[in-house]
Amino acid sequence: MTIHNDYSANTSSKLLSGWLFSLCSLIAAMVLLGGFVRLTHSGLSIVEWQIVTGVVPPVSDAAWQVTFSQYQQTPEYRHINHDMTLPEYKFIYFIEYFHRLLGRLTGLILVIPLIIFLARKTISRREAPLYIGIGLLFALQGGMGWYMVKSGLVDRPAVSPYRLTAHLLLALLLFALCFWLALDKVNQPSRVKRQPKRGLVFKLSLGLTAILVVQITYGGFMAGLKAGHVSATFPLMFGYLIPPDLLSSLQPWPLNLVANPLTVHFVHRWLGFVVLALIGILFYVVRKRTCAWKLQLSVAALLVLGGFQILLGIGVITWHVPLALALSHQTVALGLFALTLFINHQVVVK
Repeated sequence: MTIHNDYSANTSSKLLSGWLFSLCSLIAAMVLLGGFVRLTHSGLSIVEWQIVTGVVPPVSDAAWQVTFSQYQQTPEYRHINHDMTLPEYKFIYFIEYFHRLLGRLTGLILVIPLIIFLARKTISRREAPLYIGIGLLFALQGGMGWYMVKSGLVDRPAVSPYRLTAHLLLALLLFALCFWLALDKVNQPSRVKRQPKRGLVFKLSLGLTAILVVQITYGGFMAGLKAGHVSATFPLMFGYLIPPDLLSSLQPWPLNLVANPLTVHFVHRWLGFVVLALIGILFYVVRKRTCAWKLQLSVAALLVLGGFQILLGIGVITWHVPLALALSHQTVALGLFALTLFINHQVVVK
């Protein structure tokens, strides 16, 4: 009986971990494709949110003309793309279309196996609320995506940077939950023992995660405010290491931290070095304390990736936000986030 139960638990863990890792891959693809949508200015090309009927794009010339005429009513067309032709519109339309199509596919791959796993009790009753919560969070993420797009269809030809950042952070939360649960299943959750840890490695890894999330949040503000174009020099900005008016352009002054493109750029630029310094300290500590080789190797990889990310960031601003470099910068940011989660999981799970 014990052997049978162990076999059943192992099988369930493999099924769930495979499914969860698949969801992680799809969520990562959604984030990266979302970055491509933003950088190609395609996100406002579809002005309706049709969950079912939107699966099929316009087919006939008449349907394309109707869709194009709807886009022509938007602020983006009136203020920026007023000379856009129908073939040019089709290009940005299909970029956004495939982004939404991937979202629908991810939703199906989440919901259908979830229903089957719950029905077959592959997911235990104790864990069921957590998995259902992931499903609800995915629905919220879809709603936030449309809420973000709507902000660019009213009176300004751009989406709200705050809604864009919220959309990004919800995606990262979904990724983190799926990735953590998948790692749990790989480590045989029935045998995993967790103990409260308040040591230096725990505190450093937790602090690193918090600062990294803040840095990614500022990356969202950078994208929404187009703050990457503020300054194309490094390390100086307009001839200053610390440019004037960082906290005085907007009132009250804290508003500058999230709404002033110059301040957002400055914070994002130098916070990257804080992240790298924390990784360096963590690397020193895990080496000095001769932690497990897998943890040491993970932190070493994180250190290399963090340094590479800073070089990419410098390249992005000095070369005026080229598409390839900007997408690479976003990809490495997601890699840093995933690897940081992996390190935290090693520290927490014993």
